[in-house]
Amino acid sequence: MEWGVGTVSVAGQTLEYACWGPAPGDAPTLVMLHEGLGSVGLWRDWPEALAKATGMGVLAYSRAGYGRSSAASLPRPLDYMTREAEDVLGPVLDAAGIEHAVLLGHSDGATIAAIYAGSVSDMRVRGLILIAPHFFAEPEGLEAIRAAKGAYEGGDLKPRLARHHDHPDVAFYGWHDAWTDPGFADWNVGDAIDHWRIPAMVVQGAEDPYGTLAQVREVEDRAYAPVEALIVDGAGHSPHQGVPEIVTPAVAAFCETLMALEDAPSEVY
Repeated sequence: MEWGVGTVSVAGQTLEYACWGPAPGDAPTLVMLHEGLGSVGLWRDWPEALAKATGMGVLAYSRAGYGRSSAASLPRPLDYMTREAEDVLGPVLDAAGIEHAVLLGHSDGATIAAIYAGSVSDMRVRGLILIAPHFFAEPEGLEAIRAAKGAYEGGDLKPRLARHHDHPDVAFYGWHDAWTDPGFADWNVGDAIDHWRIPAMVVQGAEDPYGTLAQVREVEDRAYAPVEALIVDGAGHSPHQGVPEIVTPAVAAFCETLMALEDAPSEVY
């Protein structure tokens, strides 16, 4: 994988990616994992802003079925986020030559990052930044996802997504149909939190229709590692886009603290 813009073959899939800032050999890397309808392009200008604010390299990639990556088979299995964490994320880090990473995920991407940190022993990963993560299904969130189907089939959501996804139906129905499957009501990956051994930052919009503050409390109640929570009043599901003037400096400060811990000399007892 060349540091820049391109595609990489991982786990039988062709995935688009883009990079900003210093390469892995020159600085730690923020690895960005997009939401359930997201892609590299839908991060917009935030990856570049993060590279400038943190001094770190930034890598974003589109999962199969999203952006310009290869298509995915439907229906998606109900454990698709666990499969992404266990089968794809590690090989992406390998292909990029990443040596020190902080995983930054939004929504589904935050859940994938959380599962990876709790189930894969990877010493390269030094911290987590989770924006609107989901650890269990909530009635409010499921209702919002059901409502999105009307916007996709009868509104302007499909043409808007088609500008960013080669396979918009795969992107939308893969996400929507998994979450609204009756079996998903009992989905829960909170036990991943129990196994974290790295610091985490959780960012949650107070007005997020897809998840409540119960998701944040789940992290605070279960994590053994240090947790920093940022609740953004008035923000919805994407506080990093709605109020970047709050979220970007907070992310940069968290990363600065992580890097200071990395650089601190170890005490000998």
